[in-house]
Amino acid sequence: MESSILNSLPVDPAYIIIGLAVITLILLVAVIVCIINMKKLYRRYDYFMRGKDAETLENIIIEQIEEIKNLRSEDKANKEAIRSLNRNQRASYQKFGLVKYNAFKGMGGTLSFAVALLDYTNSGFVMNSVHSREGCYLYIKPVDRGQTETLLGNEEKEALEQALGYREAKMV
Repeated sequence: MESSILNSLPVDPAYIIIGLAVITLILLVAVIVCIINMKKLYRRYDYFMRGKDAETLENIIIEQIEEIKNLRSEDKANKEAIRSLNRNQRASYQKFGLVKYNAFKGMGGTLSFAVALLDYTNSGFVMNSVHSREGCYLYIKPVDRGQTETLLGNEEKEALEQALGYREAKMV
């Protein structure tokens, strides 16, 4: 036994055997971890493919593509509807000013009023309702881009300035 290869090594063979045993244990642990990860992956794959074969999976993908196409066409229709609503909104009256006042000091109460209605371009009208004992008189004056050709009374000016945002509305 004296011609054994282990005896000719400069290291004690017991150390080599212990080292190989440690490496074997490390590799065994690595193999167990890989098996556990593979089982988890297989469970995920099985859950994904449960009850499905390649043909039904292809049908699902085609259905998803069709649904995406439908959503894109709906999105396009919605965007056009929003554009239309924006155009309509710009043309509608959206700015408002109201001033209530007493036209004749002996009447009692603030029954007269001036109203300014303007659109996006500050065009619209100022309406003045004057209440007296003889009746109620209504005057409308056009407004174009925040300006009028007709001379405005103090209350009408104030209502127009409220609509333009130059003044805060007063609560009466």
